[in-house]
Amino acid sequence: MPYIKDSKYDKSIPFWHKNKHFSTIYAAKVKRFSSPDYQREKLELHDGDFLNIDYKMQSKNKAVVLCHGLEGNSQRTYINSCADYFLKENFSVFAWNNRSCGGEMNRLPRLYHHATIDDLDAVIQFALSKDIQELYLIGFSMGGAQVLNYLGRTPNLNPKVKAGVAVSVPIEIKASADSLKKGFNQVYMKNFVLDLTKKLKIKAQQFPDLMEWENIKKVKNFDYLDDNFTAPMHGFIDKNDYYFKVSPARSNEKIDKPVLILNAFDDPFLGEGCFPTEMATKNSYIHLETPKYGGHCAYPMKNSVYSYAEIRAFEFFNSI
Repeated sequence: MPYIKDSKYDKSIPFWHKNKHFSTIYAAKVKRFSSPDYQREKLELHDGDFLNIDYKMQSKNKAVVLCHGLEGNSQRTYINSCADYFLKENFSVFAWNNRSCGGEMNRLPRLYHHATIDDLDAVIQFALSKDIQELYLIGFSMGGAQVLNYLGRTPNLNPKVKAGVAVSVPIEIKASADSLKKGFNQVYMKNFVLDLTKKLKIKAQQFPDLMEWENIKKVKNFDYLDDNFTAPMHGFIDKNDYYFKVSPARSNEKIDKPVLILNAFDDPFLGEGCFPTEMATKNSYIHLETPKYGGHCAYPMKNSVYSYAEIRAFEFFNSI
């Protein structure tokens, strides 16, 4: 796969965003971008659960499916910014919410994870039912992992699905979990853990006999959370089994659609194994771009309300 070591982004970043934490926190907590005037539809799934999809039809010729990150949703700033950019380029936009992330708790015990490709496929089929002719996928962080896993693990992929972009994506989930244990990165982890344990408490009320819910109070990090809740809830043996099997590193070799992976070397959420430069020669469909700066799902630009992520995604799709 082509390895783009010298990213154009490094030449355009504002100097005050060269601090990875400032860049990451600014994009997540300070920057504001209103969501488009979406339609919302509750998509009923074959297993009795549902997904909330926000979408806006602009053209039947081209559309993007936007996949949010862990504990994100379709209204996050990075999703709104990306949606607005592509709407201006006459793409229709489908921004979906993973189970429990769309403003209401889902019905079943299962939540979501980095390889929830059956739910992503349901969203893709929903978009294609609107007579979309060309469909492109963009995922951020965990959503990027879903995109890579979908493209690498889905047999007989619909030819209308043309390409994907994965931004700030954990290629090896364990490396990402380990990175979030270090130094200031623990602030991000604690926010995730707080949000996820709130959901587990609701699941305890919905399904009191499902597992040992009293252990929720022991959750301090991803190790305990994933070992005792995430893994068993989704059919994995333990956290190590979960981390290994849901990592896009298990999928990349089988991808046969053009994909851009945009991972900054200063991303506080990423660790060893998330910059697969050695794989650069193994799959001509995958393009790896590794800017020196960018933070996590940030990539702010000089004199632009948009981020480099959506600008680069549009450029990549046009290059195919």
